[in-house]
Amino acid sequence: MTEVQKYSLFLGCVMPNRFPNLEKSIRVVLPRLGVELEDLEGASCCPAPGVIRSFDEPTWLALAARNLALAENAGNDIITGCNGCYGTFKEALGEVRSNPKKLREVRKILKDVGVRFKAKSSAKHVIEVLSEIGPERIRELITLPLSGIRVGVHYGCHLLKPSKNRPWKQTQKHSFLDELVEATGAESVAYKDKDLCCGAGGGVRAGQAALSVDFAREKLDNLIAAGVDCIINVCSFCHLQFELAQPQLNDEAGTQEYQIPVVYYTQLLGLALGIEPDELGLGKHVVDTKPLLARIGG
Repeated sequence: MTEVQKYSLFLGCVMPNRFPNLEKSIRVVLPRLGVELEDLEGASCCPAPGVIRSFDEPTWLALAARNLALAENAGNDIITGCNGCYGTFKEALGEVRSNPKKLREVRKILKDVGVRFKAKSSAKHVIEVLSEIGPERIRELITLPLSGIRVGVHYGCHLLKPSKNRPWKQTQKHSFLDELVEATGAESVAYKDKDLCCGAGGGVRAGQAALSVDFAREKLDNLIAAGVDCIINVCSFCHLQFELAQPQLNDEAGTQEYQIPVVYYTQLLGLALGIEPDELGLGKHVVDTKPLLARIGG
């Protein structure tokens, strides 16, 4: 029997407001692997590491610490499915644990609003937890192997960097997400500039939309050249970028060249576990997932 792990689920801003289908897939799939999720009552924006931190680091740190404290006081580690939120929590914990003065300042702020913070709990990404469960165990649970499905894996920037406060091996070539994809029976396909940013983060999509979409274009062109059936991501903001940039690019060119289904990892895993596509929110995507589901037999 799989040992049950319990976490406080931090949704962030983008997922519940723009992509509740991704949230649904996390809530449906993780319990199948012995992961219990509790709602994190009273949570705020993480807040985003590349924007708010740049303008006002003390406020960024206090808000991040408050979210961590809510999970800590519930007796849990925090878990999130967004790379940006993950980056905020990992980096905030790194700041307060390495700098006693900052920890004292944060505790004072939180005490004034009735929140106690010990900085003893951890922050994990959905993919971090699944990596700990391991591809071997996941493979044992697969009932519908996704044989013949060619996947382009997109890690995203904040999942991996800065490496000093990430749990992954210090390497220029990561493989843990590829291994999780291949545990489903699908093939992780090599493609040019695989580690290229999606182009959305750091306020680029909001402030320099044309540049942001151009980043996405380059990545999407490389994925098309590699002949993938879908792109797998593990970040709600990367998901937003690839979902919205494709119709934008098609409108600009007057074609339908960009039609790569954009799938969150727990949706792919859910299919391989035999869960119905609608239960995984796969009918609620901007880019049509029907061609992918037809190949799988869903």
